[in-house]
Amino acid sequence: MRKAIMIPAAALLAMSFAVLSSHAQKKPNPSNAVRQEMPEDEVVSVNTTLVTVPVSVKDRRGKIVANLGRKDFRLYEDGVEQEIVYFDAPQGPGDADSVSAAKPLTVALLLDVSDSTQFKLEQIQTAAIVFVNLLRPDDRVLVVAFDNRVRVLAEATNDRNVLREAVAGARTGGGTRLYDALDEVIRLRLNRVAGRKAVVLFTDGVDTASSGATYAGTVRAAEESDAAIYPIQYDTYGDFSDNPSRVTNAVGSLGGTAHTTRNGELASEAYKRATVYLRLLAESTGGRFQYADNPKRLSQSFARIASALRQQYALGYYPKNRTGDGSKRRIKVRVGLPQVDVRARESYIDGARGRG
Repeated sequence: MRKAIMIPAAALLAMSFAVLSSHAQKKPNPSNAVRQEMPEDEVVSVNTTLVTVPVSVKDRRGKIVANLGRKDFRLYEDGVEQEIVYFDAPQGPGDADSVSAAKPLTVALLLDVSDSTQFKLEQIQTAAIVFVNLLRPDDRVLVVAFDNRVRVLAEATNDRNVLREAVAGARTGGGTRLYDALDEVIRLRLNRVAGRKAVVLFTDGVDTASSGATYAGTVRAAEESDAAIYPIQYDTYGDFSDNPSRVTNAVGSLGGTAHTTRNGELASEAYKRATVYLRLLAESTGGRFQYADNPKRLSQSFARIASALRQQYALGYYPKNRTGDGSKRRIKVRVGLPQVDVRARESYIDGARGRG
């Protein structure tokens, strides 16, 4: 199995701009079929509610700094200090069985079950179920699987039995509607849910079948949303390169070693773009990108994400300087303590949030 493709930071940024520019004229317009499979929830327009910013605070040893209050935080948008009107604290050390401090979290768990993951499905299901069990008892999880369709396996619920059955019932299929799935979850689900929320996206990152949503459109949707995205990129490239007969039968071949996706693109180029895309989603929303090339690392990735979600503060504010012009707004969070590491999303796009 091949190792992850390493991309220098400068190349990552250049590739990101290139791909975004090439898709800038395409507007996401998810198909009616997908919308029918994912009915709309109650609407809570972000334009008339809070901008919510998840924040993690750690000391120099990497340990969570607990017991901070609203007065310990200062929040700025484009240099203008904002009034923090919503505050939610994580549970402190030793409070593993207590959920009195933090409000419930809504997590959208998106599972890529396309044919490229069929050899790993059981491992994926096991790790995903462990992840669900690591969340707090009252956290709600929406489970969505996607291949050439986008399917809701479980509506948002904290019933662990329902969630375990939903994940265990996932089956693989052909094609990958990654962009469609992410666009639908953000625009039709999480943008209509109040409170703390996040997306955990498990995929190799290669889209082959989306009919409406695009690379650029989903990046913008992520920037408009106040949900942090935590992608886990799982290695499926090695399966194709180590098994030429599978590549020939499933995705075509350009000879003995050059393999292509269903769209006729060189697999190596598709995977490079996928890595750029997933990293960009994480960086633009305050989440974290994880790479897993074996079952142990997959389980570790899910565990790290669950821990990060449990340890977050959440700050909410009504922007004093909102323009609604679709511009990118810069966010800065400061904590009145020395030698701490503060991690929060750095920006969002103003104006289009909450639209259906």
